[in-house]
Amino acid sequence: MALDLVFLGPPGAGKGTQARKLAEAFGLAQLSTGDALRAAAEAGTKAGKAAMKAGSLVSDEIVNAIVAETIDTEEYVNGAIFDGYPRTLAQAAELDLILKSRGRHLSLVLSLEVDDMMVVQRISGRFTCGNCGEGYHNNFKQTKTEGQCDQCGGTDFKRRADDNADAVATRLAEYHRETAPLIEYYREQNKTQSVNAMQAIDKIASDLSTLVKNAGIQPV
Repeated sequence: MALDLVFLGPPGAGKGTQARKLAEAFGLAQLSTGDALRAAAEAGTKAGKAAMKAGSLVSDEIVNAIVAETIDTEEYVNGAIFDGYPRTLAQAAELDLILKSRGRHLSLVLSLEVDDMMVVQRISGRFTCGNCGEGYHNNFKQTKTEGQCDQCGGTDFKRRADDNADAVATRLAEYHRETAPLIEYYREQNKTQSVNAMQAIDKIASDLSTLVKNAGIQPV
């Protein structure tokens, strides 16, 4: 039986980092919609072609189709950790239908809770490995060897152009308006579990692992 999870939380809450850790520990596949969109475009799938045609104005319909295509691949047969999707109530309702049509359902929704001021601090200093995508931060998580990724040894690092205080404020407002209502949406389905994401990275990972184990899944 597949285990499908959703990660919720504001930008900078650490969803990507924690999703990767959980995926590795439990033998699941992390599904980032950004990565899925790029992969579908490169593969030339029907939804991928639609995404390329739409450019930056990718509709919910296309995003939902990309997700549906992606979870049908062998990589996601044991389950998916949805990172960055759904973002809206409409997408959440569609995800329920996508999973139901495949005899699957969301087992757990993990809400990473962090206050807005900490989000600004986290995002303003973060950067990622350009090769493997591992995340780092100027203050909270530096590389062990200066200029070299701990995971793959890469030396090419990237920072998002919108990782600055003004842009973060805009993204936070959007999150509170469009995505935060999903916490209650899933709580009404008895699926939401909240974790204090202002703790140390390893403590957050431990708390998340415990919740997943309580859902009946054991590490690989």
